[in-house]
Amino acid sequence: MGLTKQQLHTGLDAIAAIEPAMARALQRVGYPDERIRERGYRTMLRTIVGQQVSVAAAASVWRKLEDLLGETIPPEELLAAEFDALRACGLSRQKQGYARSLCELVSSGEVNFEELPADDEAAIAELTRIKGIGRWSAEIYLLFAEGREDIWPAGDLAVQVGMGKLLGHVERPDEKQTRALAEPWRPHRGSAAVFIWHYYQNAAL
Repeated sequence: MGLTKQQLHTGLDAIAAIEPAMARALQRVGYPDERIRERGYRTMLRTIVGQQVSVAAAASVWRKLEDLLGETIPPEELLAAEFDALRACGLSRQKQGYARSLCELVSSGEVNFEELPADDEAAIAELTRIKGIGRWSAEIYLLFAEGREDIWPAGDLAVQVGMGKLLGHVERPDEKQTRALAEPWRPHRGSAAVFIWHYYQNAAL
């Protein structure tokens, strides 16, 4: 599960105590809602399904996969499925490759979503062994499905724009700058990321 409401409040209060800009922003837009995903293989498969398509399109593909393979979409069943059957569900050749990579690693036990390394960087390295899963996707999984408190997706465009907006920068900080700017916020950068998405989406600011 992702960060709880209490974890978000605790983390953001700790940052606000040392960063006046965060304190002001919290007063203006309030605390973000929880963003929680189920831990495990299915959440990562949904990430693959959702890449570069609309939310509605991804939901349609997911429903078709459930109809074809069952609600749990067992890795072994997906691996055994015919190419054309998966294509009829809406999975392109590329996404089938990514999905099969995920299923092969899960089936072989090489990636165990119940026992990912406790070290964040080691967990990211393990998840990015899956074809089609880059650092951002791995970070999002660890933040929202495992609730890791210090995950900081500095490569995320909305995080960069929101960070610049929050701190009053004229230009959007790049990934390296975004990472450096949040260093004082350890070990609560996960809460900061959830807040900055919330802040970035607030049209009134």
